[in-house]
Amino acid sequence: MKHYRKLIENNAEWARDMVAQDPDFFTKREQVQTPHHLIIGCSDSRVPLELMTGAMPGEMFVHRNIGNQVWETDMNVLSVVQFAVDVLDVEHVIICGHSNCGALKSAFADSAHGVLDHWLSDIRSTMRWNQHELDGCTNGETRLHRLSQLNVLQQVRILSRTPIILDAWKRGRRPMLHGWVYDIGSGLIEQVVQAVDSTEKAMELLPKT
Repeated sequence: MKHYRKLIENNAEWARDMVAQDPDFFTKREQVQTPHHLIIGCSDSRVPLELMTGAMPGEMFVHRNIGNQVWETDMNVLSVVQFAVDVLDVEHVIICGHSNCGALKSAFADSAHGVLDHWLSDIRSTMRWNQHELDGCTNGETRLHRLSQLNVLQQVRILSRTPIILDAWKRGRRPMLHGWVYDIGSGLIEQVVQAVDSTEKAMELLPKT
């Protein structure tokens, strides 16, 4: 129980510190949230989305799943995207992958992982579509990093063709789509793709044939 109790103790200390800095800190945030960003990130515990970006409570809307996936049939992620875009009117939607990702490692592995294999199927498709490039990587670390980039790019592509985003663009509301890879070893963000805010820019993300 000590690890659990530590969370509660940390929370009390953090709340005291916030109030000491600004007595109205929580009162101002209680009634409404006005985030500028939606981040769809990986569930990995080493990726602290708010902490690594310096975002304060109310500044970032967050959805996390294994491998930062955007399934067009996943009502969970689609509901989050629609609420963020249509209700909160966020300006930016960011797909955030990361280095040394366990989901990507599992996708490379041949062993069975039960239901997780179903969830990793789009990552494995991305691997097949880019097999020649991935095989040309000099070592396993480089290949894993490149797959992180390709996975993020694929999820931005999927997001760009969802009716939620397409309808928002047609209405003249411009949520910009971005793709990041967070380096756990350095704490820095690599920008894989930036400012996709139209179907024309989304088309530029398609692989060159």
